[in-house]
Amino acid sequence: MSLLLKNIASLLQIDNSNLLFRAGKSMMEIPKIDNAYLLIEDGIISDYGSMKELSNEIEGKASEVRDLKNNLVFPAFNDSHTHLVYAGSREVEYIDKVKGLSYEEIAKRGGGILNSAKHLHHTSEEELYAQSVPKILEIMSQGTAAVEIKSGYGLNTDDELKMLRVIKRIKESFPLIVKATFLGAHSVPAEYKSRQSDYVDLIINEMIPVVASEDLAEYIDVFCDEGFFTMEETDRILNAGVKYGLRPKIHANELGYSGGIQTAVKYNALSVDHLEFTGEEEINVLRNSETMPTILPGASLFLEMAYAPARKMIDSGLPVALATDFNPGSSPSGNMKLIMSLALIKLQMLPEEILNAVTLNSAYAMGINDITGTITRGKLANIIITKPIPGLEYFPYSYGSDLISDVLIRGESVK
Repeated sequence: MSLLLKNIASLLQIDNSNLLFRAGKSMMEIPKIDNAYLLIEDGIISDYGSMKELSNEIEGKASEVRDLKNNLVFPAFNDSHTHLVYAGSREVEYIDKVKGLSYEEIAKRGGGILNSAKHLHHTSEEELYAQSVPKILEIMSQGTAAVEIKSGYGLNTDDELKMLRVIKRIKESFPLIVKATFLGAHSVPAEYKSRQSDYVDLIINEMIPVVASEDLAEYIDVFCDEGFFTMEETDRILNAGVKYGLRPKIHANELGYSGGIQTAVKYNALSVDHLEFTGEEEINVLRNSETMPTILPGASLFLEMAYAPARKMIDSGLPVALATDFNPGSSPSGNMKLIMSLALIKLQMLPEEILNAVTLNSAYAMGINDITGTITRGKLANIIITKPIPGLEYFPYSYGSDLISDVLIRGESVK
């Protein structure tokens, strides 16, 4: 099948140079063509240019033609940090928070990550998949064409494998790109509360080998933060994961200056995520590294916590990616457009920086920037077509409106 989109008001995020990511001042760069066309053949971006360059020969290749008039077109979102495979929900805990209970008090009552682990333990693999399908369909309709999904609500070998097998089934059943991350070190199960090192041993000696043997994950993650896993424990887990071919991605500095950013760079982590507590030392460590700083403003909004210092990071020359952190406890939304608006309102990021953060840079944070993230000949035709709007600035500004007319994944509509 071939599809021609013509009279596009602005075709945004063009790249012909196989760019890895944009950092610092270059995050303001969004190459574009006004009054453009885009040709898609067999799910791949085949050609594009200005309408003046659209020849009869190019138009003749299309089996379908769509006239977009005043619509913008740009790459679909890449959500590089989610936990969307989970059982049940935790809205009651949030009501308890509204009533004044602290996170620690909620956890003592059986809430938090351990509550999700309990729900997941009593949910079959088939039911877990069934609960995940509506979430996948929802995020695709909202513009997400690539998603990273973490385990971490199992906290024992069998349940972690259950989650990862569901993620694998999603990958095989839906057109979006899916990357799986093993996060056995998300929290410490209640039965290991006074012997955390034994749980770390279980992750290293039992979980990682079987995850690798069944080829269930590309990445390994650790929640390296205050009250969770220490730098030393993170070091041990990542070292074991790397030996089995799992590249690191780390939760770090959400709750304090944990040293997680330094550990991420030491292990050449693909990304380091959260970063609410990021100072000069952490920024200096990230400079000239291959690790993508990834900010999750949905969690800061939902938990009423400090926001990561995105403005300072970009002004210091760093790249930034944005992701939803879609999970039942701290960010129960996979809406990347909302994340863009939070970046504008709360992180003081500019629209061009935001678009880079949810397309090119987030593709890098998933290891897929060679096949998606920009409008490039030969890349997947994963694109968003907006409704008629004045320009890119309007997209994150209008935070409550559905401004997406269509979402194409591999050239096919999913909205």
